[in-house]
Amino acid sequence: MVALGKRLWVEGVGTAWIVFIGCGSSVLDTRAALQGYGGLEMSIAFGLAFITASYAFGKTSGAHFNPAVTVGFTVAQRFPVKDLLPYIVAQTLGAIAAAALLVYIASGRPGFELGASEFAANGFGAHSPADYQLHSALVVEFVLSFAFVMASLSIAGRAKMASLGPLVVGTCLTLVYLVSIPVTNGSINPARSTAQALFVGNWALDQLWLFWAAPLSGGVAAGVLFSFLKESADPARVALADGQGDVA
Repeated sequence: MVALGKRLWVEGVGTAWIVFIGCGSSVLDTRAALQGYGGLEMSIAFGLAFITASYAFGKTSGAHFNPAVTVGFTVAQRFPVKDLLPYIVAQTLGAIAAAALLVYIASGRPGFELGASEFAANGFGAHSPADYQLHSALVVEFVLSFAFVMASLSIAGRAKMASLGPLVVGTCLTLVYLVSIPVTNGSINPARSTAQALFVGNWALDQLWLFWAAPLSGGVAAGVLFSFLKESADPARVALADGQGDVA
């Protein structure tokens, strides 16, 4: 296994790349700043960023780049518990570094004021792109996080899909953002949400709890279901259940 330090470095860099490209597609786009942005462009940016990072770093760290994914893999017993917290810290620090770089670059645009910009932060109610309320934000973040983590677990468990895995999971991420951006500006990733909220402050920090609670809960649910399905598919267990196996 690759040394933990190297894996943490890769997780941080990969998460930073995804946040920089995904959020940067909105934050650094003058048309977006003046007229509002299209969810399609931002969704594709997140998906392509994930695909490139996964192909570049997947063999080193497993290409989680998201605390919800790491939690899901841990619950599914496909990732060591002792590495859970270090991975989450590395992912969050990488996201914060990317957000800081975006602030620095965006400050070069005449008229840019961080306090007057939502900076691609996640929110609900008055801070939802389409004014979706708390219950809608909670459900969409939970359901889509569950779906994304489940897809990640399913692909990771298939050796024959190794070469296409990043493409499939990246496409899933694109679809997830297409649905979630109008509701919450698209989180599915607590590290991504934390990074933007730290720079926006105020309301973004007040609402940040949801963008940890919902994605992590979705990740836990995916891990539990994946473990259950895997056990059910175990031939030995199936044989015992059917009365065909030997009982010790």
